[in-house]
Amino acid sequence: MTEVSPASSVAKTRGWPLLRSLQGYQPSYLAHDLAAGLTLAAIAIPEQLATSRLGGFSPQIGFFAFLAGSLGFFLFGSNRFLSSGADSTITPIFAGSLALLAASGSPDYVALAGVLALMVGLLLVVGGIFRLGWIADLLSIPVTVGFLAGISLHILISQLPAILGLPTPGGVMLQRLAILVEQLSQTNPFTLCIGLGVLASVTICERIDVRIPGALVGLIGAAAAVLFLGLESRGVAVLGNIPATLPALDIPDAPMARSLQLVPLALIIAIIVMVQTAATTRSFVSDKNQPPDVDQDFIGVGVGSILSGLIGGFPVNASPPRTAIVSETGGRSQLAVLVAAAIILALLAFGGSLLRHVPQAALGGILLFVAMRIIRVNQIVAIYRQSIGELVLVITTAAAIIVLPIEQGVAIGITLSLLHGIWSTTRAHITVFERVPGTSIWWPSSRHIHGETEPDVVVAGFQAPLSFLNAYHFRHDVMALVQSRAQQLHLIVLEATGIVEIDFTAAQILSDTIKACNSLGIGFAIARLESARAQEAIEKFGIDALLESGHQFHSVEEAVRAYTGGAKSPPSDPGLPR
Repeated sequence: MTEVSPASSVAKTRGWPLLRSLQGYQPSYLAHDLAAGLTLAAIAIPEQLATSRLGGFSPQIGFFAFLAGSLGFFLFGSNRFLSSGADSTITPIFAGSLALLAASGSPDYVALAGVLALMVGLLLVVGGIFRLGWIADLLSIPVTVGFLAGISLHILISQLPAILGLPTPGGVMLQRLAILVEQLSQTNPFTLCIGLGVLASVTICERIDVRIPGALVGLIGAAAAVLFLGLESRGVAVLGNIPATLPALDIPDAPMARSLQLVPLALIIAIIVMVQTAATTRSFVSDKNQPPDVDQDFIGVGVGSILSGLIGGFPVNASPPRTAIVSETGGRSQLAVLVAAAIILALLAFGGSLLRHVPQAALGGILLFVAMRIIRVNQIVAIYRQSIGELVLVITTAAAIIVLPIEQGVAIGITLSLLHGIWSTTRAHITVFERVPGTSIWWPSSRHIHGETEPDVVVAGFQAPLSFLNAYHFRHDVMALVQSRAQQLHLIVLEATGIVEIDFTAAQILSDTIKACNSLGIGFAIARLESARAQEAIEKFGIDALLESGHQFHSVEEAVRAYTGGAKSPPSDPGLPR
């Protein structure tokens, strides 16, 4: 049997850009996709309604976003299970920014949301074409956890008025919360019971079986209560009639000046969508024999966002919960998502009046469940127990999203993630190695292992890419070793397994360090430089000419023996890395 390399396998898959999830489709899959599509529709209908309300849009706009996201990913996406549409993670972020430019729900507001969807979609498509999947790794786990915690609290506070039956206050989040606390005595008990009842319905159904559409059950029960108990007359607000409107293609009409103001927001939303899309497609792998094609899925979600902007919707995102539904109910392809989209399209065309008696508090209850679900309590506890320093990242990111305008809070979270990565890289320092007794293995010195050393040789490792961020620390550490053993040191061996990259600045500093050692009569050798990029840098910057014996060694022991044995090191094998 001929073995196919993963690279060729991926290349073969990537050669077909359209309808990827239908490759190898069999007629027997259709029944599975129909069942999964029905379940997905039951979950998506109340969720898309709630998310649309969260963003300040009329109910049908959320359905438009789901239709566009589903069709775009069906055509261009790779993952067989991924569901794209209106998403509660990004909606409060862009809704807060749009509200600063236009009145929430107004035609200008909807037009700006459409422009934003086009921008975000274009960024995602470009990111997929140029294979920028690495952008999804820019957010560290602590910052992501803090981001989700902040979004969760933002959703919670924003939905309290609907749950309590109180008018929505203005101002920043903390100001709104303070006003709501003052007005608690005016709570409408009927809306409170509806909101908490729907929350309980969704929670209980989720505990029993994730495939049970608890949100739909709750909505039906709440609408029935409103209809038969006459709760509208008791102050319970309802959706009202949803016009029978089908989406139509149209370029959003928004002033250029205001549209340009959306560019920074589009960048933030695009990064968040990339992160969530990558996490979703990696969590629900279509084919266990092939790695997920994150970049192609960026294109699928991006096309969905562009279509959403063209039919009057807003930016879309991959949804981990809905994707889990498709996977767990036996879906075989994106046809399952298309079935759900067809059901929602039929509801838009013929059944909008069915939603007339759905109370606003019921949608608030669903969003409360979403808020409780996206906060990662277990991860926060784990970070608290294992890394107090990184817990500060969680708290700072969450606080920034709550206290500041939400898009600024997200930008701060992204900045903190990048700064944390830079800080981690700058913390790299030289580590002294010792030989494990009775072996030729050199290992970082530890109080748990009594190692061996050579009297006039120091073996030291640097376990990070060597760059301008840490090269000066590297030189300082090496020279500190030299000064501490200046009377007896004759050779330094750099164990370079962890050095995967050497940039220009680092190469100059490494060269200066080697020359400084040589001027003191101390040889300098490099062992186990395994990275091809680092090997190229050593040769390109002329560092190999400065090394002891003029070449690199394949092991630390080889370098030490070449010196302590008094013999010349063996010539480098052109078939092996220098």
